[in-house]
Amino acid sequence: MADFLTVPLSPKHRKSEFTCGNAYLDNYIQKQAKQDMKRKLSVCFVMSNDKNEIKGFYTLSNAGIPKEAVPEKIRKKLPRAYESLPVTLLGRLAINKKNKGKGLGKLLLIDALKRGLEVSKVIGSMAVIVDPIDENAVQFYDRFGFILLPDSGKMFLPMKTIEQLFK
Repeated sequence: MADFLTVPLSPKHRKSEFTCGNAYLDNYIQKQAKQDMKRKLSVCFVMSNDKNEIKGFYTLSNAGIPKEAVPEKIRKKLPRAYESLPVTLLGRLAINKKNKGKGLGKLLLIDALKRGLEVSKVIGSMAVIVDPIDENAVQFYDRFGFILLPDSGKMFLPMKTIEQLFK
């Protein structure tokens, strides 16, 4: 198994102190992430320091997207029988305000892509998909090669591209 920069959120992590400046994301890590993990809806991975302060986090879960949402260039290589395509959803990614500007967003994204790739070896997943929260997030994911899915606002990165990143 690959080495990761993050670990699953646990009671030792000081989640109540996390603040990224976005109330939706702050509320998620402080109040909802633990419940989502308990219900097996997603897993929250955290990067923390030796005091268990959370520097940043992301969530991963299984998802599906309609085949029609994928660009024709990719869709034409897929079997016709599939109406929905299995993907890994990178649902949330946030950096604590104290740690902004240190490149942690990039490190967390790489960690999430690495986890997505590992999972795709045991459970089908043809891409990592994101649903950017705002225009800054769109620009962030665009810098890493994510492709905008027309009509949905979601972006995706094919698993074949991710494989190339780690070779």
